[in-house]
Amino acid sequence: MRAERVVLDTNVLISAALLADGKPFTVLRQVLDAGVLVFSNETFTEIATRLMRPKFDRYISVELREQFLADLGAAAEWTTITGAVHVCRDPDDDFVLETVLTGRADCLVTGDGDLLALHPFRGLAILPPHDFLSSR
Repeated sequence: MRAERVVLDTNVLISAALLADGKPFTVLRQVLDAGVLVFSNETFTEIATRLMRPKFDRYISVELREQFLADLGAAAEWTTITGAVHVCRDPDDDFVLETVLTGRADCLVTGDGDLLALHPFRGLAILPPHDFLSSR
């Protein structure tokens, strides 16, 4: 599978920020090098809010997290959502699916079981990081 436009879920991005030698970081690097990272205001707000939690202070400095977020925001293509998607068994994940649709993404990479259970979603791949990397 050749995914050109990709939404990376919050859990993947947090893992990428914390572990530069893990699969989530490799996924992020591949997307930034050979594709398009897609965000909506809602997906970016979620990653920013969660990544800045004090529980991560002992793993990565606030300054590095701020730079990580700034770099992501600058590198991404942005889309707008309206809250029109209501299909996930966890309604808090619906905005991620809508970002995939409105951003015309080819793939969603996530570790979230509620989202992975929907694979394929309207013909679009929903994959964990390992499967995304294996498909390339």
